Amino acid sequence: MAEAEEKEVRINNRIRAREVRLIGADGQQIGIVPFWDALRMAEEAGLDLVEISPMAAPPVCRIMDYGKFKYEKNKRAKEAKKHQFVAQLKEVKIRYKTDEHDLQTKIRQAREFLMEGHKVKFVMYFRGREIQFAGLGQQTMERIAAELMDVGVLERPPRMETRMLAMYLLSKGPVARKKPEEGDAQDEVQ
Repeated sequence: MAEAEEKEVRINNRIRAREVRLIGADGQQIGIVPFWDALRMAEEAGLDLVEISPMAAPPVCRIMDYGKFKYEKNKRAKEAKKHQFVAQLKEVKIRYKTDEHDLQTKIRQAREFLMEGHKVKFVMYFRGREIQFAGLGQQTMERIAAELMDVGVLERPPRMETRMLAMYLLSKGPVARKKPEEGDAQDEVQ
């Protein structure tokens, strides 16, 4: 997609307009000038003539170092990508007869996922004749949802899908974990 955008930007001799609204290298408005005069001014400055707004009448062009412009644009895009957060779907598998301690461990894992800003899918599988205990599974899922309401929101309540019971929880947003301050740590030691 970035390559398609780069192809649309016309520079120097690829600009097709007879007249252009010119912006100088330092950012000041020069005005409407013939294309060849604008190109000559850019060459004298040792820079490129770049078409900024091709749909304007007349098109807006700027005198700039196009290579430096592209480099800085890519650098900003990489920096923005580095700081963005992509929520993932985390799946937690349980059974209707999962022991209480194991269930609490799974809930704690799900709580961490939700605190990080991810989406959590709880799945409870039923094998063979276990399907008759779907009511117990429903109760367990509702209890899990109630325990996680402080960090998550129920996106889809527990629902049967073939031989499994599935429930989706959305995060209320990434939560910054509070680090204990040095003064607090000293109080605990004494």
